[in-house]
Amino acid sequence: MDAATVRERAGELPREPGVYQFLEGETVRYVGKAVDLRARVRSYADPRSDRIGRMVKRADALDFAVTDTETQALLLEANLIKRYQPRYNVRLKDDKSYPLVQVTGHEFPQIEITRDPDRTGATVFGPFTNKSTVETVVKALRETYGIRGCSDHKFASRDRPCLDHDIGLCTAPCTNEIGREAYLGDVESVERFLGGEVDVLARPLRREMEAAAQNREFERAANLRDRLEAVESFHGGDAGAISSRTDERTVDVLGAAVEGERATVARLHSERGQLVDRDHHSLSVPDGDDAAAVLGGFIPQFYAERELPDALLLSERPDDADVLDWLDAEGVGTRVPGAGREATLVDLALKNARRGAGNPDELRALADALSLPSAERIEGFDVSHAQGSSVVGSNVVLVGGSPEKRDYRRKKLTEKNDDYANMHDLVRWRAKRAVEGRDERPDPDLLLIDGGEGQLDAAREALADVGWDVPAVGLAKAEEIVVTPNGTYNWPNDAPHLHVLQRVRDEAHRFAVQYHQTLRDDVSTALDDVSGVGPQTRRKLFRRFGSLDGIRAASDAELRDVDGIGEKTVTALRRRL
Repeated sequence: MDAATVRERAGELPREPGVYQFLEGETVRYVGKAVDLRARVRSYADPRSDRIGRMVKRADALDFAVTDTETQALLLEANLIKRYQPRYNVRLKDDKSYPLVQVTGHEFPQIEITRDPDRTGATVFGPFTNKSTVETVVKALRETYGIRGCSDHKFASRDRPCLDHDIGLCTAPCTNEIGREAYLGDVESVERFLGGEVDVLARPLRREMEAAAQNREFERAANLRDRLEAVESFHGGDAGAISSRTDERTVDVLGAAVEGERATVARLHSERGQLVDRDHHSLSVPDGDDAAAVLGGFIPQFYAERELPDALLLSERPDDADVLDWLDAEGVGTRVPGAGREATLVDLALKNARRGAGNPDELRALADALSLPSAERIEGFDVSHAQGSSVVGSNVVLVGGSPEKRDYRRKKLTEKNDDYANMHDLVRWRAKRAVEGRDERPDPDLLLIDGGEGQLDAAREALADVGWDVPAVGLAKAEEIVVTPNGTYNWPNDAPHLHVLQRVRDEAHRFAVQYHQTLRDDVSTALDDVSGVGPQTRRKLFRRFGSLDGIRAASDAELRDVDGIGEKTVTALRRRL
């Protein structure tokens, strides 16, 4: 379909909300939504990216459906994408649940690891990311407190204790080897541990380990030591769920990771401060889409058939303004947290989404491709700002392909609307601290600059100014071209060494945007007292003008052009700003 045909077909469409579909024969290639169908489809005569341009050329037909509201268009788009799985949309494919530990509601409760808990009477803990650690801890609980793990059928049919009793895993309530009151007391201790009281299990294990060492039973002592380490790290390490009993909301935490044409969104679900579910979802992603685009596509598709939570904590702010407006209209709070428990939850979701990170083969492949001795430690740099205001820089570190959060740094930069100069200042700051010995972190094997030739040249100039001899490359986001001092590489989308750089780049971008949005949120409170400016209108103002300075500089006509702002609100804005 050429540009003239697109304009001709667009002219036949109504100026109403709805969804549109580009088709190739009978196959749906792309589904989109619009507030104004005619205007939105006409824009495809001049595609905004090479990917969309290829889609338009391949399409030979156009279909549409009118809806009453923008929200209906958003949800219909999500349903159509899930039904037709168009090649050029972000597409949700499947999901997978993570293990939980449940203590059943039977007369003599059973403890088990499950992915499909019994919601009627069972007490459920988790979910957890590391099943082997969960298995170790559950075995330690059974050895210490003797809680049964057998099925109801086996429990009811016993006339003498089973092997679990003989090896010390069960106190055999099935044959009355222990009374119900004593057994329920042990169950209570198990639930206290699973609820966070680590010493309930750690203390008896430690005593047993020390006794074994005194008796020179060193192999047994070593096994108990390993089990104790798993128990003590259970609620604070990667395996454990993070909770807060003071939080009354229903909250979903979403972390998105993109590698080539595949993306993963990990979701944590919290009710009344307790994580009660955890899953991850695979998506097919068109070339060039980043984590913000993935979340913009995932949210309406996933929640089209599910109840929305009270709040969403996100690793990136979705790039679809209609999605944000829909969530706001539905009363769902959305945040990209910068610190505290909420940020910890987002980090955990991101860790789930990046489970495949850290493959030694991909790191060796990257080092070989760039002729480096090693690519074990990589630092990523990115700059974020809004038309030169709230300028910040991020410096992230990945070791072995995985984020090393304790080595992350961020810096507020001088406000100027110059990406090259901002990158120069950021890298020079890092390099100067390294050369002067004021940065305790080891030198990296590679610097990854978020950007193309211009950003890389600025970074290398900063390195030369200070005299820090570290190799640096850039990764241009639109084309995913790797830029080096000696030329460029256009690696295949499925190249594992490209995925390493993409992870570094995306993490640097996420960390920079997170800090930038934190600063913008701080200054946006200047609009809180303006009559007629609520959260939705405030968001529209910042999307349109970028900063408070941009809003101040806008003419009255430009302000009135923002949906929801009338003459009285313009007057109130002028008075306040």
